[in-house]
Amino acid sequence: MTAGAGAKTILVVDDEAAVRQLLRDCFELEGYQVAEAPDRTEATRLLGELAVDLVTLDLNLGGDNGLELAREIRAKRDVPIVMITGKGDTIDRVVGLELGADDYIAKPFHVREVLARVRAVLRRYDNGPTPPPAGSGDGVPDQAGAWCFDGFVLDEPRRELRGPDGAVRDLTTAEFNMLVMFVKRPSRVLSRDTIMDLLKGHDWSPLDRSIDALIARLRRKVEPVPDAPRLIKTVRGVGYVFAGEVKRA
Repeated sequence: MTAGAGAKTILVVDDEAAVRQLLRDCFELEGYQVAEAPDRTEATRLLGELAVDLVTLDLNLGGDNGLELAREIRAKRDVPIVMITGKGDTIDRVVGLELGADDYIAKPFHVREVLARVRAVLRRYDNGPTPPPAGSGDGVPDQAGAWCFDGFVLDEPRRELRGPDGAVRDLTTAEFNMLVMFVKRPSRVLSRDTIMDLLKGHDWSPLDRSIDALIARLRRKVEPVPDAPRLIKTVRGVGYVFAGEVKRA
């Protein structure tokens, strides 16, 4: 299948030429446009020149650090990242997800699995989850409205978040809907399964840590110190809780 006009572009970053070719063949057969980078320098150049829709990133890029590249990408662009790596260390997985990776796949991998996960991540960025239904019997207000917390104003009808400085914060659809979910349930501990149920419209998988990656991205946009969150807190072994004081605007 040949990539047509408007096809999404995937940047494959891996120091192994054979892996890059394998992924290129897989993605191009499905109609995606593909760019390749063997190292951090080339990846940075291509990201500056191309409208990249998704990055697959190897953590071990020869002499380069894939985690540092992931940090650079996240600081400059809101592009989804799927880490594909031979590193199996748990710490690397956690750090990668905290940096904002949307999924993590270990080598050796099946190309169909990679393709399925890439499709799922792209759908999340394109569409995001549908807002949770109002009046669902779990304490959610019956009508959409605006809420204040920690100097922020979250306006659901306008789908807008303003910071304490009054400036509009740039949130993806998925990030906005997750924040709405949290402010409607302050002080309530939500498990990952509950969050997946509330944020309908995604192909969530409990194994791919997508919820954790999305929360990590949201924290970077609403927390003064993302590494020490005081609004969206982790409840170890359970899930997450929105600890901010929420009021109707």
